Amino acid sequence: MGLFDGKKGVIFGIANDHSIAWAITQQLAKEGAVMGFTHMPDKDPARPKNENKVRKLVDPIGAKFVIPCDVQSDADLDRTFATIKSELGQIDFMLHAIAFAPPADLTGPVYNVSRDGFKLAMDISAYSLIAMTGRAKPIMNAGGSILTLTYLGGEIVIPGYNLMGLCKAALESAVTYLASETGPSGIRVNALSAGPVRTISASGVGDFKKMLTLYETFSPLRRNISEEEVGKTGMFLLSDLSSGVTGETLHVDCGYHVMGGPPLDAIKAQAASEG
Repeated sequence: MGLFDGKKGVIFGIANDHSIAWAITQQLAKEGAVMGFTHMPDKDPARPKNENKVRKLVDPIGAKFVIPCDVQSDADLDRTFATIKSELGQIDFMLHAIAFAPPADLTGPVYNVSRDGFKLAMDISAYSLIAMTGRAKPIMNAGGSILTLTYLGGEIVIPGYNLMGLCKAALESAVTYLASETGPSGIRVNALSAGPVRTISASGVGDFKKMLTLYETFSPLRRNISEEEVGKTGMFLLSDLSSGVTGETLHVDCGYHVMGGPPLDAIKAQAASEG
């Protein structure tokens, strides 16, 4: 018996085999989940690169459907959720793993962010969860779970995270309000805050390699996380094992977020290298 035997859900946001969404999907599949998937719309339907990337991963695990979804379009979201209802009926979980900011606005300082870039980043990275939750609620069973992905840069300043930090702060606030509003229907809403993982999104963050070194040096476990660890935690938050958890941002970062300064052994090692 798997934890997700008889349970059905939808996954938004797999980009490739290094996506956190894919790490979570693999754990869900191991536990017997039935899933449908969306992908970014392809610019040229005759050359469906985004669709093919997702299909290559999810077709072997029995995807019920793989469809494009433009999260900036209400009409497209309506169509997507109509397909979800048609193919899956009532669902038990939804994973939101979607974020974007224009590179020019992401790499520069926050005070230089353009108005259009800000609106676009917030629309895709934060509002999309609100829009999806409103559409998922009527077709989600009591006991259902909605999960989104965030990062520590939404709570404190992480140099290089910049505009996306503002988006994640809005996203985490949305999680708490959505949890309050969907709770009476027996639906939970949570966020998973992972340490740095080499994803497409991470490639746009400045000094990402330095970030990996910081986590390995400063975290209580003195190492960085693995994709499998993130995947298992995501599966937990979508499962009945976390039935009493909602409105939560759960960190999977080897404890890095609790540190207010460098550990003593790191300070000593730095002093020795300089001595």
